[in-house]
Amino acid sequence: MGATLTRQLSAEGYDLTVIDFNSKVLESSEERYDVMVVQGNCASMDVLRQAGVKEADLLIAVVGADEVNLLCCVTAHRMNPRLHTIARVRNPEYTDQIYEMRDMFALSMAVNPERQAAVEMERLLRYPGFLKRDTFAKGRVEIVELRLDAKSKLCNVALNDMNNIVKCKILICAVLRSGTAVAPDGNFVLREGDRIFVTASTDTLTVLLKNLGVITHKTKRVILCGGGRVSYYLAKLLGRSGIGVQIIERNQERCTQLAAMLPKVRVIQGDATNQFLLESEGISDCDALVTMTGVDELNMVVSLYGSSCGVPQVITKLGRMDNTNILGNLSLGSIVSPKELCCTAIVRYVRAMKNQTGAALTMHTIADGQMEAMEFAVDGKTLHCGEPLKKLKLKKNVLLVCISKGAKVEIPNGDSWFDKGDTLIVVAGAGKGIHQLNDIFEG
Repeated sequence: MGATLTRQLSAEGYDLTVIDFNSKVLESSEERYDVMVVQGNCASMDVLRQAGVKEADLLIAVVGADEVNLLCCVTAHRMNPRLHTIARVRNPEYTDQIYEMRDMFALSMAVNPERQAAVEMERLLRYPGFLKRDTFAKGRVEIVELRLDAKSKLCNVALNDMNNIVKCKILICAVLRSGTAVAPDGNFVLREGDRIFVTASTDTLTVLLKNLGVITHKTKRVILCGGGRVSYYLAKLLGRSGIGVQIIERNQERCTQLAAMLPKVRVIQGDATNQFLLESEGISDCDALVTMTGVDELNMVVSLYGSSCGVPQVITKLGRMDNTNILGNLSLGSIVSPKELCCTAIVRYVRAMKNQTGAALTMHTIADGQMEAMEFAVDGKTLHCGEPLKKLKLKKNVLLVCISKGAKVEIPNGDSWFDKGDTLIVVAGAGKGIHQLNDIFEG
């Protein structure tokens, strides 16, 4: 996670200092990125002083131990009271007290990758039909991901001719084809295997699925492969929705812990990659399969097997997202990366610090991280208020995909306009430098 943040924040031009015990990690960071490095314990005053914490604006603590992250934030804030601090805290036992004691720990923000991943998975399971769902405008607008198979009604259809099929107001803001993200125009023809990213009001999504012939049914029973923290958080969330949960976990001690913490969940000790075990637990009859062992390759194998068994919904947890071109062609269902979700939240906070006014209200990465979807509020400093969109010149690979006027949501056309008080959803290529709303305009 530290490496991912270093790569993204250094690419955006922030001055970074990286602290780590491991000299090889520091050498790699120094060679690949424009960063300063300090070797040592990040919770030590001497090390923090050497790293220049007294002149810093923000400290992000994401080492493996929650307690070290918290001590690091407390110590750094004591040395620099104006410092913003973000800590990764993963232990479920700390969830409530971190919120209640955030002032005592001097925390500007606490992140929990596993819990964020569980929340994302629970949303996908409660509303099946899409590979990914990102919410904007206080839940009124979503950007959803769909994969086009050979039977899809949208195969070989140009976007200009799409309305006759979908029969509802939507906008395809990005297409991922052969691993490359494209911002399509009206003449773009959709093909089998494309992953499309659709902007629509939340109310429209059910109509979209119906008109495309995508059959969904309520999730009643879910098999979770792996009994780690994400499984624990997800099982608790699903239990509140009345969804039956089975957890398959190899480690006997962990099974005992889960059974005690989740009395309504069926916990099975066994190897999730064992075909006989999966069949005996009814993989062919379950509504959803979520693979989240600690090994990405095992998750991928079990997900592929679940897809071959006809499981209606498959979700795969991946720690690394390096080979997205390869992954995009595999039947892994929805891919959720706790690390990527958490890094996105932290980057949004960093950008908001830089732009105290006009920063993105919401930000999600889409199309395997090649594009960003951002929500901005229109204020008195926003350019071109009241002007029709057809007269505006936006930067290349930047699309204005939705205008929200209070409770009214509009998928815009050339005659649409925005005004103070509205919120806009913008999709842009990653690294385009869109940190505030006025950055979308050319010149």
